[in-house]
Amino acid sequence: MLADWWQYDFLRYTLFSGILIGLICPLLGTFLIVRRLSMMADGLSHVTLSGVAAGMLVSKKIAFFSAVNPLFFGMLFAVVGSLFIERLRKVYKAYQDLAIPIILSAGLGLFTVLISVADGFNADLYSYLFGKIVTVSIEDLYALIGVAVVVLGTVFLIYKELFAVSFDEEFARVSGVARRSINLWFMVLVALTIAASMRIVGVLLISALITLPVAASLQIARSFRQTIFFSILFAEISVLSGLYFAYLFDWASGGTIVLMAVLIMLVVLGIKKLRVIMR
Repeated sequence: MLADWWQYDFLRYTLFSGILIGLICPLLGTFLIVRRLSMMADGLSHVTLSGVAAGMLVSKKIAFFSAVNPLFFGMLFAVVGSLFIERLRKVYKAYQDLAIPIILSAGLGLFTVLISVADGFNADLYSYLFGKIVTVSIEDLYALIGVAVVVLGTVFLIYKELFAVSFDEEFARVSGVARRSINLWFMVLVALTIAASMRIVGVLLISALITLPVAASLQIARSFRQTIFFSILFAEISVLSGLYFAYLFDWASGGTIVLMAVLIMLVVLGIKKLRVIMR
């Protein structure tokens, strides 16, 4: 059974992609939750979905784009959506969280229209929605590697600035931190991560992998660095166990991964509750 993961190319692509996803999703998710922007992933996921639908429609209508992976259209739409969210946050300064449902609604509406024009769903679109192991290609893996390198490099180089902007944006501004540029770049990173992860987790479930491991980590971590460490650990366990059971029982990989993440969170909450009772 385990030997299959090294024997078949698509399983190796899935395994390596899953490890990368388990690393970068909770890493960015930790900063998102601290910023009170946990719903950001939901908003951008719907925009990404409309981009994939646009890519499928264009490749169907125009022969020149038939060889282009719809994932890249999803990335483009996600980046544009992230820029619009950042712009709307400036417009609605007193209600910054309003930007997310606005973009979410626009993305969902655009997706619905594009699907109707493209004459409905197909099996490939289903894999983007909920994740499917057999659909991960070498192109998807390369795209994810590129995104992971950029995300890890950014966090390594400007960790202190990201930390300052996430916890106290006004203090960061007074301290001379380029908060606008950092906020904008951070939004772009989140958008690219969502788009690159959709083949395995599914665009409708990716927000769960970004937030659930962090939610579990917050229950036991005593510092911000510990929160990042435990959230990555929980995410990796969720991804690897989820992929294993998805392959074993032929389940949707995204849903299985999310259920593993939910199970881990419940176990962490149960252990914490048990400790309180035993004191």
